[in-house]
Amino acid sequence: MNAEDGHIKAIALLSGGLDSTLAVKLMQERGIYILALNFVSPFCLCERRKGCASIAKYAARRLGVKVRRISLSRDYVEVLRRPRHGYGRNVNPCLDCRILMFKRARNFMDEEGASFIITGEVLGQRPMSQHLRAWAVIEREAGVEGLVVRPLSGGLLPPTLPEREGLIRREWLLSIRGRSRKPQMRLAHERGIDYYPCPAGGCLLTEPSFAPRVRDLLVHCQTILVNDLNLLRYGRHFRLSPTTKAIVGRSQDENGKLEKLARPGDLLLETMDRPGPVTLVRGSRLGDELTLAARIHARYSDGSSDARVHIRCRVKGGCDFEPRSVLVTPASGNEIEQLRI
Repeated sequence: MNAEDGHIKAIALLSGGLDSTLAVKLMQERGIYILALNFVSPFCLCERRKGCASIAKYAARRLGVKVRRISLSRDYVEVLRRPRHGYGRNVNPCLDCRILMFKRARNFMDEEGASFIITGEVLGQRPMSQHLRAWAVIEREAGVEGLVVRPLSGGLLPPTLPEREGLIRREWLLSIRGRSRKPQMRLAHERGIDYYPCPAGGCLLTEPSFAPRVRDLLVHCQTILVNDLNLLRYGRHFRLSPTTKAIVGRSQDENGKLEKLARPGDLLLETMDRPGPVTLVRGSRLGDELTLAARIHARYSDGSSDARVHIRCRVKGGCDFEPRSVLVTPASGNEIEQLRI
């Protein structure tokens, strides 16, 4: 038996959402010593300003557990491009994503001398990744067969290795199934857990409105960097040519995000002498693409009904040319819709 101060030790996958928080709490009540992992990807659906990692950190502090943040961004590029088990309804490679997480968790488990892994997964909650066949595939390919304890649904599942070895008992495990969060919310209320800002969590890759951006990137970008994935979250996206796209900020906050995510050599557009967005242009910038990007930018600026709008163009890092301006006619609504990703 591996233990900390005499307690059995386990690794928990903690998102900070309701299910994972409750799973940790239930095991703590049985004397299990928990070390938490928080996996972070560019596609978390939690909209809190501080992000999912901060939410998990806050939940860990309230639970009294140590948490390690692990970024999956670099590994996610290959998973997105070639998922062995395919996509869900949109571009969500759920099984491959979970396999990646459990492989990392298994490594951490071995490093820490822990006995098993805990997750907040619920049987039947997510159609692609939370059912018996999917769990069998994930555990086998991640090398964690029989080592994953799911406290919320364990009463409905075959006995795990920790059960067979007497580390945990079947009566500790609940029998929750399905998509409703009402049983979990009731349990959380009973235990005074009121710190789960993302009851359902989720992933942008499952969103029909977001999926086209990912598909466009996979088709047109041979080398995808983490920066490219992060950029997908912000602004309005337009495909100008096979090698060029433009992203127009939708708010002051997004304008700042685009400025921050711009790489050396990216072009930034701003409206002269009037309020307007920031537009980031990435890729080749031949005359037609630059003019088209400026016209799209003008469409979303104050004074977009004017016949001509002045747009300032500058290169991030100043590596191509000094800031200059172009005078353009705002793009029409029809042009905007044809180019929008």
